[in-house]
Amino acid sequence: MCPLPYLAAYPEELQARAESLLRAEGVADYLATRYPERHAIRTSKALAVYVQELKAKHMRKAAPLGKVFYDDRLFAGDALGLHVTTTRIQGANLRKRRELRIASLFKEVPAAFLRMIV
Repeated sequence: MCPLPYLAAYPEELQARAESLLRAEGVADYLATRYPERHAIRTSKALAVYVQELKAKHMRKAAPLGKVFYDDRLFAGDALGLHVTTTRIQGANLRKRRELRIASLFKEVPAAFLRMIV
């Protein structure tokens, strides 16, 4: 069984390289050299603008998002981000609210990681 189940579909040499980096605790140094730049999206308002721009570019016909924000309650062990849909009954109508919650640890990561999560 693969010790890193989320890498099971990748080639053996990549799995071995990732495992050796994890054992040597060199992941942070490797990622810092590979992705030296950090993004400037620190607030939830800036995140919402960034997400709307990406959505307008790649997902024009998708339903609109009501709320986009950094969530302090999400941790890397639980989830990196959540796409939540809540339905509320208002008379004879059903109203759907769509939210995108991103873990607040993504305020300090490279731009490529934030884009991947969004």
